[in-house]
Amino acid sequence: MRNLRWLGFIAVFALLFTLIFPQVSSLANERGGVERHDYLIGFEKNVNANVVKQAGGEVLHEFQYMPVLHVKLPEQAARALEKNPNIAYIEKDEEVKISQTTPWGIGHIQAPTVHSWGNRGNGVKVAVLDTGIATHEDLRISGGASFISSEPSYQDYNGHGTHVAGTIAGLNNSYGVIGVAPSANIYAVKVLDRNGSGALSSIIQGIEWSVSQNMDIVNMSLGTSSGSTSLRQAVDNAYNRGLLLIAAAGNTGTSGIMFPAAYNSVMAVGAVDSNNNRASFSTYGSQMEIVAPGVSVLSTYTSNRYVSLNGTSMATPHVAGVAALVKAQYPWASNGQIRQRLRDTATPLGNSSFYGSGLVNAVRAAY
Repeated sequence: MRNLRWLGFIAVFALLFTLIFPQVSSLANERGGVERHDYLIGFEKNVNANVVKQAGGEVLHEFQYMPVLHVKLPEQAARALEKNPNIAYIEKDEEVKISQTTPWGIGHIQAPTVHSWGNRGNGVKVAVLDTGIATHEDLRISGGASFISSEPSYQDYNGHGTHVAGTIAGLNNSYGVIGVAPSANIYAVKVLDRNGSGALSSIIQGIEWSVSQNMDIVNMSLGTSSGSTSLRQAVDNAYNRGLLLIAAAGNTGTSGIMFPAAYNSVMAVGAVDSNNNRASFSTYGSQMEIVAPGVSVLSTYTSNRYVSLNGTSMATPHVAGVAALVKAQYPWASNGQIRQRLRDTATPLGNSSFYGSGLVNAVRAAY
């Protein structure tokens, strides 16, 4: 009988406890499954880690030179702690990324003005014949192929091709860099290895792949000092099939445009600095067709990085990007018509052996 009375007393006490403190029991049940967020809690004076733990939170870090804790808390608990007089503020630990930058060259050729019209190169296919393109949060790779037998993936282990790709089509997002034609479709066509070297046969295979995949534009930030009958035949075939081929003039600083840029079926691109002076390294000659920014060009790189590089290799993708903007504006235009428009609308700078028709001008070309 005494045991029955004792059990009855326990049952009544439990019922009263549940009625009086319903929140305690529900909070205890929820703790395991409630989503928790990262917060920064600033204290008025002294840091009190216990209030966080009592609220079901976890202290991740206590800062050394200010009364602030980095904690993980359920949202409801964070709101409750805001009423604590010793807590100055509670704020979410928001993600931070580098803000988007318009590299000087992109602005110099007036590409952002074309973007403001709604033209960002949508739907245009650009093949980047280079060291490949690395996976990068500021790039969208539409496909590709590798013609380097020792590197079957088109992933870039050098950085050069990734840099070129970013100038052409760095994404229009809230961070990193923006390219000349951020909505163009870029394709990684690896014809150079991790050391930046490749055979003529690899380059020719890349050109033929571009033809078979119906590319609109081919960027070749590469070159050799000696011509090749096979290479000339490859670029001529591609041009006759409607592709616009654009290549770097070279970085010798002397006369003698490199190949394939020197061929009639390819646009040769030289480099200028921010004052429109010919870059000291920019190769020159009678085949020079157009120039673009090629000094201290900031763009994407391997390992999700951004670096500045110099070279006609950096100038060439500026022209390829503008060609993409023209193609997007006039989808019916042939490669020859786009090429002529790039020349006709360039800003004249002087000696044609140094500057060709002048500085590529996105606004006039894509208008």
